[in-house]
Amino acid sequence: MLQYLTKFLYLTRGHYRSLIVTLLAFVLISGLEILGTGIIGPFIAIATHPEFIASNRWLNLAYITLNFSSERQFLLGLGALAIATFYIKAFLSFQAQKSVFQFGYNLKRDLSCKLMQAYLAAPYSFHLNINSANLIQDIISTTDNVCLGVVMPLLTSISNLLVTLALTILLIQTDAFALILIGMLLLAMLVLSQAMKHRLVRWGKEGWQAAGEMIRILNHGLGGLKETRVIGCEAYFQQQMEEQSAKFATNLTLSQSYGNLPRYAIEALMLTFLVGFTLLFVTLNRGDRDLGAVLGIFGLAAIRLLPASGNLVSGLNVMRANSFAVDKLYFDLQQLEREVPLPIANTPAQAGGKMATAQREQMSFTREIALEGINFQYSQHPRLVLEDISLTIAKGQSIGIIGKSGSGKTTLVDVILGLFLPQSGDIKVDGRSVYRDLRAWQNILGYVPQSIFLTDDTLERNIAFGVADGSIDRLRLQQAIEMAQLQDVVENLPNGIHTMVGERGVLLSGGQRQRVGIARVLYHQREVLVFDEATAALDNETEQLVTAATKALSRSKTIIIIAHRLSTIEHCDCIYQIDRGRILKSGSYQEVVLGQ
Repeated sequence: MLQYLTKFLYLTRGHYRSLIVTLLAFVLISGLEILGTGIIGPFIAIATHPEFIASNRWLNLAYITLNFSSERQFLLGLGALAIATFYIKAFLSFQAQKSVFQFGYNLKRDLSCKLMQAYLAAPYSFHLNINSANLIQDIISTTDNVCLGVVMPLLTSISNLLVTLALTILLIQTDAFALILIGMLLLAMLVLSQAMKHRLVRWGKEGWQAAGEMIRILNHGLGGLKETRVIGCEAYFQQQMEEQSAKFATNLTLSQSYGNLPRYAIEALMLTFLVGFTLLFVTLNRGDRDLGAVLGIFGLAAIRLLPASGNLVSGLNVMRANSFAVDKLYFDLQQLEREVPLPIANTPAQAGGKMATAQREQMSFTREIALEGINFQYSQHPRLVLEDISLTIAKGQSIGIIGKSGSGKTTLVDVILGLFLPQSGDIKVDGRSVYRDLRAWQNILGYVPQSIFLTDDTLERNIAFGVADGSIDRLRLQQAIEMAQLQDVVENLPNGIHTMVGERGVLLSGGQRQRVGIARVLYHQREVLVFDEATAALDNETEQLVTAATKALSRSKTIIIIAHRLSTIEHCDCIYQIDRGRILKSGSYQEVVLGQ
């Protein structure tokens, strides 16, 4: 229980004040519950036997102190007090319930944003080892499980617990036979809770896993719709979806229905007690007590005790069914907090400080970029992927990097981009290590991959990627379009730069998407452009258009090209051939490629 509370407090950091206010409201409401319900018994007793005022010490004291003139006037005052108490309690109960919803949904928002921020800032290696469907599920579904399935039921359960305790105290004060009722309720709650304990946890977790599989199947089936349609494997994904959705429905049905079982059992027990209590009261002929007044208190208390105690147990069962989600988010956030996505230490090996903020300051670059003795090895990989890589790139120079598949070309690019940290070695710009401010180094880099990521949005927003509409520089946008040789494409689109390009840019050709990628890095005014096999999937004619756009940038930009087709690097100033993570040869195109 202590561990569970620790995780709960960790996940609700920053919301403690509203949590305390809500809990204090619950305490106040439970006090009003005792007051309002407790008044009903004396009210009924006085209504039927006015002389009860004189025989009851507290009622007589109130009668004399408040200077009532008649039993009728006292009865009206007592009734008014009961009505006012219940109205105030109803208002406060509504506000408390509203605060529970507000707390839960605000926490959901906070956790979703925190996860999104953490995933965006996580090291690149983190994303290589996890399916994006899992990340989507955590941000959307798992936060729901925590906030709607644990936090809100917990707060509601605390409210119900306080009400139940308050009513229990009142019933015991009214008649000792209430102890029998309390014993019956506690025994029923204990038996039902233990019987459902492990089943609820299993059903909740299996339902959550099925939901994750549904997201993954959607990504696979709809993400590759063209291949799915051509191959004709729609039935395969449909069958998978039916299996997982059936599993999801079955487990959620079981967890939620059996989670509410205690409510119905408690209702039956409560009715059994009231009937038994009445019969026992009459049988024992307890003439010293007014049956109507006692039953009035017990009846009203039962009306409140039934939902309070039933919802208390049901809430605990819902929390139990979703307890796995608390563990999941707790350990994920703990792990992400230990990661160092943006090191600010002097060298990669010392990058153990806090994550640097994503400032927009750019690193000064006037002379050269130097890679000095770069060594890199993936975790759990038997050998170095990059070994003693050293090269120098002068400002305005274009270099090409070639090599067989698996030679380390793309890994080298990822190290240059700051996505991976080398085990040893350094990257220096004008003699200054980029690891002193990795964000400033990345702010002068532009990256054009083989497959350009385009959003289902306008061409304008895809070029000015990540910039709000009101902040888009129209002049810079037009210059980027012209330098990327996209002008003819824009002119032929039905709505120009405001044309929607479709999901992943499906309405554009491969070459057009590549040129949009080039325009994107140009719009963001990046000084160093990295092309990672940007023309590998293009036909010859389209490749020539993209290569022409690249050549047009020579001298004005520093360019690094990872080449699949050798024709794309003919214009480069220097070529580096990599084999098994080492630089095999370097020199001009004629020297390295043609062997002249």
